Amino acid sequence: MRHVLFILFALISIGAIAQPKNLTPANKAEEVGLSSQRLQRIDAMVEEHIKSKLIPGAAVFIARNGKVVYHKAYGFSNVEKNTPLKKDDIFRIASQSKAITALAVMILWEEGKFLLDDPISKFIPEFKNPTVLKTFNEKDSSYTTEPARSEITIRQLLTHSSGIDYAVIGTKEFKAIFAKAGVPSGIGSNNMKLGDKMKILGKLPLKHHPGERWTYGLNNDVLGYLVEVLSGISFDKFLKQRIFDPLGMKDTYFYLPTEKQSRLVALYDGSEGAIKKAASPFNEVADYPTLNGTYFSGGAGLSSTVEDYAKFLQLFLNKGEYNGVRLISRKTVELMHTDQKIKETGPVGLGFGLETDTNDGNSVLSLGSFSWGGAFNTHYWADPQEKLVGLIYTNVYQTQVWSIGEKFKVLTYQSIID
Repeated sequence: MRHVLFILFALISIGAIAQPKNLTPANKAEEVGLSSQRLQRIDAMVEEHIKSKLIPGAAVFIARNGKVVYHKAYGFSNVEKNTPLKKDDIFRIASQSKAITALAVMILWEEGKFLLDDPISKFIPEFKNPTVLKTFNEKDSSYTTEPARSEITIRQLLTHSSGIDYAVIGTKEFKAIFAKAGVPSGIGSNNMKLGDKMKILGKLPLKHHPGERWTYGLNNDVLGYLVEVLSGISFDKFLKQRIFDPLGMKDTYFYLPTEKQSRLVALYDGSEGAIKKAASPFNEVADYPTLNGTYFSGGAGLSSTVEDYAKFLQLFLNKGEYNGVRLISRKTVELMHTDQKIKETGPVGLGFGLETDTNDGNSVLSLGSFSWGGAFNTHYWADPQEKLVGLIYTNVYQTQVWSIGEKFKVLTYQSIID
């Protein structure tokens, strides 16, 4: 009987350990196998960047096994006003929006709304019969096209293999074509409607044939509109109802409510090394999150805090569950983190860059890790093997120190002592 009770107790204990965890503070880093002393090397690295005027400040966040071991703010949210940066200040996260959009899409996929290899034109008819750019005239931005070999699929939008380019950071041909057609950058285009612009985009040529290779583009903006079409509500409301509220992401928005705008950090330009106030990134006003906008860019439009985004990442380490709520299944998480084997890029899943056996050794990340960043020098990664989540946000446009993300990663992993 005693032997049976021991086995039963062991099974219950193992089950309790395996339960998905919310993020809660650790008493000290050592309780989850990290060295408090070695973690302090992060302080020196960040403070040196601030002293050298390469960044105004930074917010960092590290959690292991669901325990928050490092959550700090350094420097200033506004250098000119000498405003100290706070841990809960809000940053423009740009392309970190993409993974959130991918989750929204996969929530609807789980509901049977579509199949990944369905053509997007099935739901947005303007994308029917796509064409590919053949010739371009720089003098007047006129062009000729040829028929695409196939339709664009939803999977190709999720993996940036559709052939859609970006409006501002894309090639000179597509910068001109999109500008002439009125297609925005995907950030802070407040006086536009997402659906209106995506319908225009659907009629414009592609950079290459769908599925041919990887091209970073407005794919996630199209996916945001797809969410609107399939759900019947605006993209911002869908994210709030289905992702942000369940996860407790209380500070993540496309456009900030008035009472939270004072927490938005100032944006700086690092193109000349030493930072200066940014004027108009991507041809948009620097403080676009304070606008009362209606263009909800799934590719680059969100602003958030390190803690909010850490909750989003922890959802995936918990295999689709957080805060007692299941958003997606374990199998959907596995699919999103499976290399889609797209030509001319590293391993990518459905919304994330991946660490696989094809690129292992390039980074300290374990196999199975997933990561990405944002144009304003924000970085994140999550490691299922080590049960680690790491984020560092700086909000510097055209930075000369993008490497701060990799340095932060190295300094986190060197602190592991178990």
